[in-house]
Amino acid sequence: MADGVKNAKKLVMVFATNGDKNVSLSVDNPKSSLNETQIKSAMETIVAQNIFAPNGEDLVRCVEAKIVTTNTNEYDLA
Repeated sequence: MADGVKNAKKLVMVFATNGDKNVSLSVDNPKSSLNETQIKSAMETIVAQNIFAPNGEDLVRCVEAKIVTTNTNEYDLA
C-alpha cells in the first residue's frame, strides 16, 4: 500500500558552453507565476554576467528551459 505521494517541481535551464557542451542548472520549487520572459531574462543575465563556469568553461548561450514535475510514490516495506 502506498505510504504517500510526493510532488515536486524543478526549473531546468540548459546552457551551451564555449567547449561545445550543454550543461543544466536546476532550481527546486520555482514560483508558479514564473513565465517564459522572466526565465529567459534570468538565463541571459547568467550568461552575460559569466556567473558560472562549469569545468572551467564559460556559458555562452541559452539552449532551453523547462519546468519538470515529478510524482513520487513511496512505500513502507517494513
